[in-house]
Amino acid sequence: MQRKSLIASLWCSLDHLAGLLKPMSGNDDFTIGLEQALAWIDVERHAMRGQFEVERGCFFNACAAVGNGNPIYWDDEAAAAITGGPSAPLTMLSAWFRPHYWMPGEDAIPLPWQTHFDLKQTLALPEAVATDSEVVFGALVRPGDRITSVETLRSLSDVKTTRLGRGRFWVIDCLCRNQHGEWVGTETMTGFGYRKA
Repeated sequence: MQRKSLIASLWCSLDHLAGLLKPMSGNDDFTIGLEQALAWIDVERHAMRGQFEVERGCFFNACAAVGNGNPIYWDDEAAAAITGGPSAPLTMLSAWFRPHYWMPGEDAIPLPWQTHFDLKQTLALPEAVATDSEVVFGALVRPGDRITSVETLRSLSDVKTTRLGRGRFWVIDCLCRNQHGEWVGTETMTGFGYRKA
């Protein structure tokens, strides 16, 4: 009886060892594209110039949509006294440089957060979600401004396992300036690219 138990135990151990020695499948290889992606850290990429000037009518539409009655957006005298003149609602920062979904004569329209999609493709991570977002504001955005943005990958994590699957977290900054080169704000997005469990 002991002999049968020992043989069964050895067989299970050998079977387990054989499983460990199996070649890694593509779904288990998280080194794909890693060297290339790491080279993007702290490098400015995907500079984009807003396709239109900041327009005051958009302020009113945005404020009306959410019931924002702050007088600095509606009343010229209040705006002059408080902010030195009309300025855009802070929450509209990304509206001034995001590309339109369609433009005449353009075959391909750039994506917002292009670095996020580059990481998905380069690291062979078919799924991705934004897990956190933060905005820090600088100089006020004024009517007539033209906003430019540039993305920078700030960090790329080791492989992590979550309820969604296995993959990597990344942090991307999108720094925004006006036509005078003044910093007007930075959006920071944390993403998680993964393969489903």
